[in-house]
Amino acid sequence: MVDVSGKDVTRRTALAEGTVEMRAQTMAEIYDGTLAKGDVLAVARVAGIQAAKRCSDLIPLCHPLPITRVSVRFERIAETVLRIEAECRVEGSTGVEMEALTAVSIAALTVYDMCKAVDKGMEISAVRLVAKEGGKSGPWLREEGVREQEGA
Repeated sequence: MVDVSGKDVTRRTALAEGTVEMRAQTMAEIYDGTLAKGDVLAVARVAGIQAAKRCSDLIPLCHPLPITRVSVRFERIAETVLRIEAECRVEGSTGVEMEALTAVSIAALTVYDMCKAVDKGMEISAVRLVAKEGGKSGPWLREEGVREQEGA
């Protein structure tokens, strides 16, 4: 692990997002609450929160962090596309980007698990960091073309 003991303790936040594309009927069943496994979004929200809290158990070199806030939100952005957004916050010496990304990923996988009986063709995509604040590097906000700006 990277030694972060010399870094200042500051409020750090991270916002991540991702999407799950599915059939329109699957989306309707999620919002109608008619899927056999139950309330998809409630279960996926809890799964995302748990995943953020357990990030260091899942990703070998992540620091365990005393997370002070995790929120997981869902938005139907098209008839067939569900957007998942996770925000994490900590007062610490390292950021919470991995926790937010993990929350989105696990929430998306939970949506897939709960809906796979009716739609095996769902696609999880666009999991990415949207914004971060705190720490030495300061705020960062995703802009279109960010990969080119960073030389990736």
